[in-house]
Amino acid sequence: MAADLKTVLFKLDDRTYALHLDNVERIIHAVEITPLPKAPEIVLGIINLHGEVIPVVNIRKRFSLPEKRLSIHDQIIVVNVQGRKMAFIADSAPGYKEIPTGKIVQDKKIWNGIEYIDGVVELSGDLVLINNLNKFLLLEEEKQIDSALKDAKSEQK
Repeated sequence: MAADLKTVLFKLDDRTYALHLDNVERIIHAVEITPLPKAPEIVLGIINLHGEVIPVVNIRKRFSLPEKRLSIHDQIIVVNVQGRKMAFIADSAPGYKEIPTGKIVQDKKIWNGIEYIDGVVELSGDLVLINNLNKFLLLEEEKQIDSALKDAKSEQK
């Protein structure tokens, strides 16, 4: 019998999504986001979290959802993906959920070409996409983010 998948749920508009728990570092209330020059368009900007500069990815753009202004009620989910910290904005983050692996549909034909989706599950009548953050950024986006962060750090000196 396979172990349950440990996830963190978050909402964008009226849709629920899931992340692997081991990628999630913390969830904080919305804070000001500083623009990051030369960053790829998927990046909204950066935040300073206890002295650490973290890029904020526009997850709405990646999911082809309409843009939304930052609200004081929004949550910022800070994640660690293969040693790289990044964050994104969610409307809310209802929290932790263990999902029985037997209930997860893993048919790549359904989401053909979307590498960062590990599966889909029905929870309380909603279809929830389970995201694999290890495949979320394109290699070119990672390089652009690294370069933009390096430039920003050298300008501060």
